[in-house]
Amino acid sequence: MTGTLNKVMLIGHTGDDVKMHYFEGGGSIGRFPLATNEVYTNRTSGERVNNTEWHNVVVRNKAAEVCEKYLKKGDKVYIEGRIKTRKWTDDKGMERYSTEVQCTEFTFLTPKGESNGSNPSPQNNAGSQGAKPNNTANSNSGYSGDNTNFASQPFNGNDEEEDDLPF
Repeated sequence: MTGTLNKVMLIGHTGDDVKMHYFEGGGSIGRFPLATNEVYTNRTSGERVNNTEWHNVVVRNKAAEVCEKYLKKGDKVYIEGRIKTRKWTDDKGMERYSTEVQCTEFTFLTPKGESNGSNPSPQNNAGSQGAKPNNTANSNSGYSGDNTNFASQPFNGNDEEEDDLPF
């Protein structure tokens, strides 16, 4: 294989509200922590183990503003993007590294009215009519304002009549 791939898909709960930073040219960046959990049973002790991994998520421009408006601490969200590691120097002159998920797409999964850290119902409500706001956004192109959630629409290949092809 000659190519490479840098793609991340996460479903987790936000650890804080989106923190925004605005630039002079009109651009903006939103940052928030995302928690994902791994639950398993320890074979030797039979004890249930819950490990939480924290991810630093970065969203840009119009998509960041949409996240700031609708995402609250504790909300469940699907994030798609790529990993980026930044090198920086702290106040003491030490070189530091930060690994972030540069978000390119997201879908809100917490149903409307269940925001601010309350527990969402166990079923996946991404496609329910009560989901807040019913959209999938792409942070490269900005938020389109289209409230269509394609995950809630069944896919049958096409909307035309079936053909007689054997495959």
